[in-house]
Amino acid sequence: MTTDTSKSITVLYFGFYDPAFTTNKVLINGLRQNGVSVLECCDHSPGLKKFLKLFFKHWKLRNKYDAMIIGFAGQLAVPFAKIVTRKPIIFSGQVSLYDANVLDRQVVEAGSLKSLYYWLLDWLAVRLADRVIMATQSNIDHFSEKLGVKKEKYRLIFNGAEDDIFRPLESAKTEKDFLVSFHGTFIPLHGVEFIAKAAKILEFEGVQFLIIGRGQEKKKILDISQQLRMKNIKFIDFMPKNELVFKLAGSDACLGTFGGNARAQREIAHKIYECLAIRKPLITADTPAIRELFNENEVMMVKAADPESLAGGILKLKNDPILRTRLAQNGYDKFMRSASCEVLGGEFKKIIEELIRK
Repeated sequence: MTTDTSKSITVLYFGFYDPAFTTNKVLINGLRQNGVSVLECCDHSPGLKKFLKLFFKHWKLRNKYDAMIIGFAGQLAVPFAKIVTRKPIIFSGQVSLYDANVLDRQVVEAGSLKSLYYWLLDWLAVRLADRVIMATQSNIDHFSEKLGVKKEKYRLIFNGAEDDIFRPLESAKTEKDFLVSFHGTFIPLHGVEFIAKAAKILEFEGVQFLIIGRGQEKKKILDISQQLRMKNIKFIDFMPKNELVFKLAGSDACLGTFGGNARAQREIAHKIYECLAIRKPLITADTPAIRELFNENEVMMVKAADPESLAGGILKLKNDPILRTRLAQNGYDKFMRSASCEVLGGEFKKIIEELIRK
């Protein structure tokens, strides 16, 4: 079937996704900024009830869209979508369930029935979808090989940030010392333990650390800070995004991700784009993924899982205000050119047009 793409495009976001999650918000807002009409059809009821409710919600919209997008993280929704629609299906599959739960967070034992379940969900989702969106070429290469699905099915769209929230603001700094901030979840990918150890190294160098977030490794990090008796690190458990952006604006530099596992080598976390979007100098681990989009003139790169390297990078930023200004501006410019909502929405629109044109 050939669709006239000169008319406006309507897509249906479908599944059990969280509309407030960054991946979904960035792409939905980006599509709308590029003239695409976005309908939403999701349900979060417990157990099998969500499938029944989603079926009837979709029934009312079944003839009102050109393509279906399975919202992140939607592995479970893809097989169901294949049953209820004959329209093209795009799976927003930036993260593998197996990768996240078995290899990175290690909350599920490799070889267990639950690990097999996650692998099968990943495999089915990429097999059944007409297109699969990934956030780095590194992940495309990896999952194409691991799941046995040709690269031609995948498309690259970087993660981006909610640039209506994360934007340049006047500094509201209250610390007299050099302040570096981290925000995110305490998972191995982010490598917060290496930030804590770097803080100890810089304990008497006039550097303060602000760590905002919670998650799997929070207790471990708090234990490390207590054992090392650190006085230059402060923890905040949670902060809404509209408050977080003002807190980050008061920092001298922002911290990215520093984990040393395989997943950390292949992903660029949302938090990295968020820091760049507020025009702050960013220091993060040097990985194949980060180099897909950025270079040393846009972000400061240090060795992954290496507190000494991180501490050295922070000191270099502290002692060189010209470098901080240059990295902040260059990183912001790259974000606006390559990862703003409008840019990513335009790239996504092209992917949809290519698919419905067939």
